Amino acid sequence: MTGNDIVDLDLAKTQSNWRRKNYLNKIFTAEEQLLIASAENPDAMVWLLWSMKESAYKIHNRKTGLRNFAPKGLKCMIHSNTYGEVNIDGDTYFTKSNIQTPFVHTIASAVYKHLEEIKISIYGAPDHLFDYKSTNPACVSHHGRYLALVY
Repeated sequence: MTGNDIVDLDLAKTQSNWRRKNYLNKIFTAEEQLLIASAENPDAMVWLLWSMKESAYKIHNRKTGLRNFAPKGLKCMIHSNTYGEVNIDGDTYFTKSNIQTPFVHTIASAVYKHLEEIKISIYGAPDHLFDYKSTNPACVSHHGRYLALVY
């Protein structure tokens, strides 16, 4: 199984004020908050961690059938600029992220080596206005101007 999440960073700036009081406490663990506070680019770190949580949750939800998105219960660890993992209820999901100026995109898999096998297509509006469902993606994510499909 594969999960993916994309965050349009321009839209995130206008839709979400993560710096407001107690916002981080509701979504991120103490360790994740330390990563954000010590990051060279705290905005990018917030959305990197968010996309890791979302992409792993998509797999976990399909696996368990449970729809309980409790972000603090999804614990992220970053191993490098690109790779990390998310632990949810004793299950580990491996992640690979791509941080660009306009977006952050993360893919997730329950098997680490599968990360390199996942095919990714990212489209910016209006280029994603086509029948993408007919391409049979394993997971779809969209936010703002961006559509991310994984196969």
